[in-house]
Amino acid sequence: MNVVGRSTLIISFSLLSAACGRKGALIYPDMLVPASPAAVTAQQSGSSVKLQFTLPDKDQAGRPVKGVSGVKISRMVSETGQKDVCRSCLADYLLLRTLYLDHLPTGTQRIGSRLVMLDSDVREGNLYSYRIVPFTADGVEGASSATATAQIDAPAPAPAVKIESFPTEVRLQITSKILNGSHAGFNIYRSAGAEASPFQPLNREPFQENTYADGNLSRGIRYRYVVRELSRQKSGDFAESIESQEVAGMLKDDE
Repeated sequence: MNVVGRSTLIISFSLLSAACGRKGALIYPDMLVPASPAAVTAQQSGSSVKLQFTLPDKDQAGRPVKGVSGVKISRMVSETGQKDVCRSCLADYLLLRTLYLDHLPTGTQRIGSRLVMLDSDVREGNLYSYRIVPFTADGVEGASSATATAQIDAPAPAPAVKIESFPTEVRLQITSKILNGSHAGFNIYRSAGAEASPFQPLNREPFQENTYADGNLSRGIRYRYVVRELSRQKSGDFAESIESQEVAGMLKDDE
């Protein structure tokens, strides 16, 4: 935390302690900072890492917090199988990216309070560990998140996808390309018109069938789909394949 931010917190703390002569539980200055980002996950997605987390809406004392303007993402790189790696040693993490919520760069998307970022500067055979720290507009840094780690293996090939249109739905026919028994399902991504392809799939759990019917569509709009196949790594984590070729379709007029 910088000097200005800490001074602001100390002043706030003093005012809280003296206000109206009321007595209550003391809130220490370090408890007034934003809480840590939650639900942090890192997953291989093709030749990248997809990092996801939820922005804090409370401070360390559990009270609502406003003014979180961005996050600092730090990363530690180690080799697969490397011993004596301390993933909780903050000194071993290097700042990877600073994200400002009002001007998110390419490769980052926000869905409500959820932030998704693609880290494409990764290499096969390495482990990538991430920690996220939120900060406010006046430079006060919050608590660091838990560590999320992704292992990078050779990405699985893209599945094959075909599309067929009907009056009330479109159907995707998906063919698996994973032959080693590690197939764990599919992730299906949909965009409408010219909007960018989302980083979050339609399905909440890995889709297990080879035919996906999408009936939650509006007539007259062209929808675009890509699919990534999921495989289970030796670590037990899921990894996404290379992205399929894009297919597009729209609801067919009644015959």
